[in-house]
Amino acid sequence: MRTMLALALLVFAIPAFAANHAVQIKGMKFSPAKIRVAVGDTVTFTNADPMAHTATALDGSFDTGQLAKGKSAKVKISAAGAHAFKCAIHASMKGTVTAK
Repeated sequence: MRTMLALALLVFAIPAFAANHAVQIKGMKFSPAKIRVAVGDTVTFTNADPMAHTATALDGSFDTGQLAKGKSAKVKISAAGAHAFKCAIHASMKGTVTAK
């Protein structure tokens, strides 16, 4: 009985590991433009274009700030739902992070 209780406690004590997902900015596009993640995961945005870009959530949940060529920023997805984002400099660049 004690062994089973100890094992049950260990299962609930082991933290879930968050995953990191990558989005590249290249050719005036986010790639991938739509990504599915779990709440608590991170997304790393990397700019491969010669001009600066941002990845700015329309709901205010994340913002990379301006990323120069070759720069990256990691954002944590803290809430479930669809989080549409765009480049604040180039409004035609759009994407969505969907978290469950």
